[in-house]
Amino acid sequence: MEDGIEEALAGGVLAGYPMVDVKIAIVDGTFHEVDSSELAFKMAGIFAVKEAVRKAGAILLEPIMKVEVTTPDEYQGDLLGDLNRRRGKIASIEAKNNSTILYAVVPLSEMFGYATAIRSLSKGRAAYSMEPFRFEPVPSGIMAAIVDSAQPKPQRS
Repeated sequence: MEDGIEEALAGGVLAGYPMVDVKIAIVDGTFHEVDSSELAFKMAGIFAVKEAVRKAGAILLEPIMKVEVTTPDEYQGDLLGDLNRRRGKIASIEAKNNSTILYAVVPLSEMFGYATAIRSLSKGRAAYSMEPFRFEPVPSGIMAAIVDSAQPKPQRS
């Protein structure tokens, strides 16, 4: 019976993503010779998990990166603006020998293409590094777009 429930979880309830850190125990069930089968119990488990997740208000999480940017002072404003455009949150700014070090947390999905952007914005004079920091819930507007894009589109006949 566990295989059916794992299958429902692996398929994901929101946008087809897998659920993590979930443990389920079926504690009650009755057997009837005509209606009961392994498949019937699996299906009941799958439907119960989907309904429970729907009622629990499952969320999508996104990885957040800790980003450190070192730039000459003259490019600080452009790079700050770019990090903000990427949904970044500036943690601190440090001045050091005609350079500025920007510390920020930024969603990983927004960091794709950053190497090209930072090179362009600073004329190749800034550098950055990033490392995983934590997970945060995806903002509702972005989550709605993700879930919508995962829904199967009706086929034309």
